Amino acid sequence: MNGVILRWPVPIGTTINAQYYKKVLQDKLRPAIRKKRPGLLESGILFHHDYTPVHMARAVTDVLAGYKWKLLEHPRYSPDLAPCDFHLFPKMNEHLRGQRFETEEDIIQAAKVAIKNLDKCSYLTAFKDWLQRIEKCANNGGCYVE
Repeated sequence: MNGVILRWPVPIGTTINAQYYKKVLQDKLRPAIRKKRPGLLESGILFHHDYTPVHMARAVTDVLAGYKWKLLEHPRYSPDLAPCDFHLFPKMNEHLRGQRFETEEDIIQAAKVAIKNLDKCSYLTAFKDWLQRIEKCANNGGCYVE
């Protein structure tokens, strides 16, 4: 709700599997939380990710359980409930539309700028929209309809 904690571009050719995701959680996300949101790890994390096999793999769920992070449920087959999909990526696309990039690094830098251009109000709006979508899903017996 207070902005992006970690931007991590996946190297070209990398397969995102449970071991890779686990390593990002351990070596990138957790240290980024400690640096950008001091005290948050101790006060408690509400963690949301969708229901992909990588996210639900035993190696990943064991790490998250060890961190004592509270996992927010995400209904299966509901990518429309992921804030990145309905908010962050469209906002980034607005900023990136029509641009041409020479290198992978140019793309990464442009994406960083696009994310930095989002203000706190934008994240608050995304959070409120997400809550409304989750509520609508719950009221429809676990199914979300746009």
